[in-house]
Amino acid sequence: MTRRSLSVLWMTLAALVIAAGPLVSVASDWPRFRGPNGTGTSADKNVPVSWTADKGVLWKTKIPGKGNSSPITWGDRLFLQTASDDGKERQLVCIDAKSGKIVWTKASPGSTAKTHNKNTLASCSAATDGERVYMPFWDGDKLSVSAFDFSGKILWTHGLGAFVSQHGAGHSPIVHDGKVIIANDQDGTAVLVALDAKTGKVAWETPRTPFRACYSTPFLLERAGEPIELAVASTAGLSGYDPATGKSVWNWNWTFPSKPLRTVGSPIAAHGMIFVGSGDGAGDRHAVAIKVDGKGQLGDNSLVWEEKKMFPYVPTMLIHGEYLFYTNDNGIAACHIAKTGEKVWENRLGGKISASPVLIEDRIYTINESGEVFVFAAAPEFKLLATNSLGESVLASPAVANSKLFIRGQQHLFCIGQSK
Repeated sequence: MTRRSLSVLWMTLAALVIAAGPLVSVASDWPRFRGPNGTGTSADKNVPVSWTADKGVLWKTKIPGKGNSSPITWGDRLFLQTASDDGKERQLVCIDAKSGKIVWTKASPGSTAKTHNKNTLASCSAATDGERVYMPFWDGDKLSVSAFDFSGKILWTHGLGAFVSQHGAGHSPIVHDGKVIIANDQDGTAVLVALDAKTGKVAWETPRTPFRACYSTPFLLERAGEPIELAVASTAGLSGYDPATGKSVWNWNWTFPSKPLRTVGSPIAAHGMIFVGSGDGAGDRHAVAIKVDGKGQLGDNSLVWEEKKMFPYVPTMLIHGEYLFYTNDNGIAACHIAKTGEKVWENRLGGKISASPVLIEDRIYTINESGEVFVFAAAPEFKLLATNSLGESVLASPAVANSKLFIRGQQHLFCIGQSK
């Protein structure tokens, strides 16, 4: 069996989220935001716990321009997006994951536009199926998706129309069964779009209830006795769709105590439930755990538990065994029992955090905005294993592949691994 066949086989398996907990990746590719099926969990081993500039940083590559696009990988290629300093270009950058050398860049025209102070003109992350790389571009006015082959040849571009949000864009697609799927939630409009991966033509599109721009990335959910479903989170709530047709399968409406909040972190699933948080810049928070055990409109009894204070707004949560872990925007790490929401421990790490954490073996790696990488045990007792400094700000979420940790800072892309 070829390497590509093995990778495709794994991606199919990794798409299944069983009732006992989320599946994890093998030690290979990180093909979308948050890795295989968006779990943020890697099966790689031997990733360093601590490192210094002289030992453990295998390479450090200057990335031109500005961007918070999170890296993705396939084989020995790594992809991310950046914007030129003058805002007139967006660039898809392909990097050799072994050496850190930039292999090619492909530009797309753009202009300056207003964004949140933690956002950039190039915050969208790519997805790949090993044949093509699918990159959303926001030109400051309109949103589009372009497909490239691994040599950098552009294959197609599909325009999604104007994008309206006070914060700017920051979308990440997924690839499933020959379709590129992107949740285009913005201020006043919302639509779930599936594009043919080979041609870029619309395979289906499904309107959704609009509220505020949301940035959560969908994932694939399997329920006992049911076909794979596409799970999507936004201010409107949680919804499941047939990924082949876009037809709605189930829906749960989110009710907020005061004003509707937005989702930035992505949903994850385990123990027959879906977990997702929401919030806003004023500090409001609302996290929920939803049991999906039916079709059509789900009722109030689907809400298993909720929490309205400490859970994260921007970073995505993690599941390890029976426990749910998070690091929130204010630099606090916590562990809860996933089935009940009961808090096990809480500990302040320090700084502000925008990047989502990753789970490697039984350790959690999380990075604050000052570039400090905290490594702590994924266990029912807090244990800080190491604190590492990158020396520059980090807002993008890391990738893990081939026993290496890839971190995109504001100026450089870092590769962390075992020194030979």
